[in-house]
Amino acid sequence: MTVDLRTRYLGLELRSPLVASPSPLTGELDSALQLVDAGAAAIVLPSLFEEEILHEETELNRSLEVGADQFAEALDYFPNIESFAGVGDRYLARLRQVKARSSVPVIASLNAASAGGWIRYAGLMQDAGADALELNLYHLAVDPTRTSADMEALDLELIAAVRAAITIPLAVKLSPYYSALASFARGAVDAGADGLVLFNRFYQPDFDLETLEVVPRLELSRPSELRLPMRWTAILRPQLGPLVSLAASSGIHGGTDAVKALMVGADVAMTTSALLHHGPEHLARIEAELVAWMSEHEYESVDQLRGSATQSAVEDPAAFERANYMRTLRSWTSPRDVARTTRT
Repeated sequence: MTVDLRTRYLGLELRSPLVASPSPLTGELDSALQLVDAGAAAIVLPSLFEEEILHEETELNRSLEVGADQFAEALDYFPNIESFAGVGDRYLARLRQVKARSSVPVIASLNAASAGGWIRYAGLMQDAGADALELNLYHLAVDPTRTSADMEALDLELIAAVRAAITIPLAVKLSPYYSALASFARGAVDAGADGLVLFNRFYQPDFDLETLEVVPRLELSRPSELRLPMRWTAILRPQLGPLVSLAASSGIHGGTDAVKALMVGADVAMTTSALLHHGPEHLARIEAELVAWMSEHEYESVDQLRGSATQSAVEDPAAFERANYMRTLRSWTSPRDVARTTRT
């Protein structure tokens, strides 16, 4: 049986639901093209960080102003700087380079925490050829004087500002930590998001006991991490309707993981960790496993598979909420009980 893998995401026609999400692999031309050759239906470039832009601008201004208050006459010896290839310029150059060689849609990414003048880079990414933009919201609400409503209002303001800067499709990558996620998801769509990516994966810092320093610790995702985005995709799909794109992110390591994401209503399954671990060619294996499962279970297309297990489609909708809590706890079996059962 021939399986039709075609899907739509952010209004883009994709050959399959498998998307390579931001990573060092999508950030370099050679590896990005390897991902495309292996079957990536679209690639999302690594994020341009708000902090990078602001830090570079601050340092440049500080460097240019050093000594200006003491040796003003010395400024005549320095040439006027008409152009400066900063981090944003390098990002745009890489975007143009990948876009020129890629046969699939290229999605640019902005990682942001506040609205500001740097938002102009969203428009510059559009001008550089991005087929869509992913706005990556990443920050911790650590100010005790700001309520959850205050923080959500700032995020919605940011989404609206980016939406106003571009005409290409806009996806917003959310964290799962909003106090009322379903409400915020609706607010993000109302503010201009064409789709949501579930979820942003926070990398937690560690502490080095020898140097007494806070250090980064990068751990790749595990398939079990798909459960959280899968749960919320199943809940949000019937609430937001078919016109809002949903991408499942985190825990997509194999074809059956992609099946689960699609069944609960995702339009695409995004993967990073599995590709970093196994290489770009792993995408072809994920696709082969996806096709094999769909053929075995007589699904002819992604359209037929998508949404068949959302909260509104399953027999027990409460299984995605608290009613499943006690059942999950009772499903645990200790190694001692297993050993006892085996002996008897």
